[in-house]
Amino acid sequence: MLALLLIAFAPAQDAQGRTPLGTFQSWGAFRDASPRRCYAIAKPVEKHSQSQPFASIATWPGQNVHAQLHVRLSRTRHPRARVMLSVGERRFELVAGETDAWSPDARTDAAVVAAIRQGRSMSVESIGANGGAFADTYSLQGAATAIDAAALGCVRG
Repeated sequence: MLALLLIAFAPAQDAQGRTPLGTFQSWGAFRDASPRRCYAIAKPVEKHSQSQPFASIATWPGQNVHAQLHVRLSRTRHPRARVMLSVGERRFELVAGETDAWSPDARTDAAVVAAIRQGRSMSVESIGANGGAFADTYSLQGAATAIDAAALGCVRG
């Protein structure tokens, strides 16, 4: 599964200046040259045929942003539906657009990353535009190492 993620990002390497920093079980780490950012990224455990959902934790040195969560949902969500992220017993409500979601603030980002470092899996749940509930589930194996590799990638890069 992660090999597919790396392949999906590889063609953009030359055009966008994307450099792979490593593969860590179910997560990968990358550095983009412009704008300068580094991130750990994973696809959900379940394959999605039409969308390309992912969860990422990014660092943007030029914007003083560290360990920021971004999730691409597997489906367009209903406009009034909440998006909830669950890691173990911890639950976080995310701010969401049609197909993307983020932590509401840096404090929540830090709490999410702390939970990811201790967790085994996480899920992102919402109601789709069609009214049906959905959940995207991620393995957290290798997440902590990928997050660290991404953070170091921007310090060194």
